[in-house]
Amino acid sequence: MARADFYLIAKPRFREQPLRLACELVRKAYEADMPLLVLARDTAQAEELDDLLWDMGGDAYIPHQIAGRDEEDEVVPVLIVEPHTDMPMRPLVINLRDAPVAGGFERVLEVVPADESARGPLRERWKHYKAQGLELNKYDM
Repeated sequence: MARADFYLIAKPRFREQPLRLACELVRKAYEADMPLLVLARDTAQAEELDDLLWDMGGDAYIPHQIAGRDEEDEVVPVLIVEPHTDMPMRPLVINLRDAPVAGGFERVLEVVPADESARGPLRERWKHYKAQGLELNKYDM
């Protein structure tokens, strides 16, 4: 059964840089050997995430790239996908866009902003996934 996990930003370091939480989720997925897609809101966010993943600290190395810019997309464990790029779905997806993911995944991770006023689209996505029959989970990060 497919599931949707919502990660609520609580810690100060994630409040200051919400994409850091996405990077942590990417790191956990990579360490668990789960190839994933990160659906970026726009090109600027895709490039910022790309930069952050190069700078994970210590000797952390996460093979990743922005989809469609190199030939070997299918072999890279972490693909960052811009809205205008069409990519085959993977079992694990991190969604940073306003629209819900349309299926084809086993698990979708949603990052919930700390700012209460920015949570409207997330509530809509929660309702959407619930209506699709997904198992829903919520985590404070």
